[in-house]
Amino acid sequence: MPEKIWLGAIYLKDEGGYEIVLKSLNHYKQRLKTLHNSPELKNAAAMFASVLNQQAIKTIPEIDRIIQKIQNSLSEIKSVNSLIEDISFLEKALSCYYSDICKAEDTGHEYFVKLVGNMQDARNDKETIRMALRKIKQYS
Repeated sequence: MPEKIWLGAIYLKDEGGYEIVLKSLNHYKQRLKTLHNSPELKNAAAMFASVLNQQAIKTIPEIDRIIQKIQNSLSEIKSVNSLIEDISFLEKALSCYYSDICKAEDTGHEYFVKLVGNMQDARNDKETIRMALRKIKQYS
């Protein structure tokens, strides 16, 4: 029986998908660093906010590890295949960025607008994010 090939690796390396993934990971990292300013968290109970902030602090080094892993693996497809174990984390980062873009558009809340940055670029990223979410899970 032939071995399945992770087409997500081809998307990341050869189709430039790594760019939106890196952008999303950096956004996710910034989101976690500023979580204490999030309007969603300001309405949460103090204990719940504390737990989320502690989790955020623990997650940031994981983001840094995956960013470095992506940057180190772009030279050859076999190295990119090692990212298969991080698919769920990549999906989380992409979904976070997409969600924050939507919140910035829908609410216009200063926190989300500032977090997203250039809204025109962010609007253009939405379709790229949707494509990335589809392609990183594909196998042949």
